[in-house]
Amino acid sequence: MSTTVSILAEIPEELHETLQSYLESHPDWDQDRVFAAALSLFLLQNGGSDRQSSSHSESHRYRSTAKVYLNALFQHSV
Repeated sequence: MSTTVSILAEIPEELHETLQSYLESHPDWDQDRVFAAALSLFLLQNGGSDRQSSSHSESHRYRSTAKVYLNALFQHSV
């Protein structure tokens, strides 16, 4: 079972304008999907979860983050 958490974040106006333009030209994406993909990719690339760790909980967090990223990328609207 997946739980979602709402986040309020301020972003630069230029980034918001680019996001709005992207969403207008990609109707199968929404802001939540973009943020989930971007945040999970950032964490995967920048050590938010260490795949080399011997810790079971670190390994689980890495796999969970990777799953969120892949689900966001390959999610299809119904």
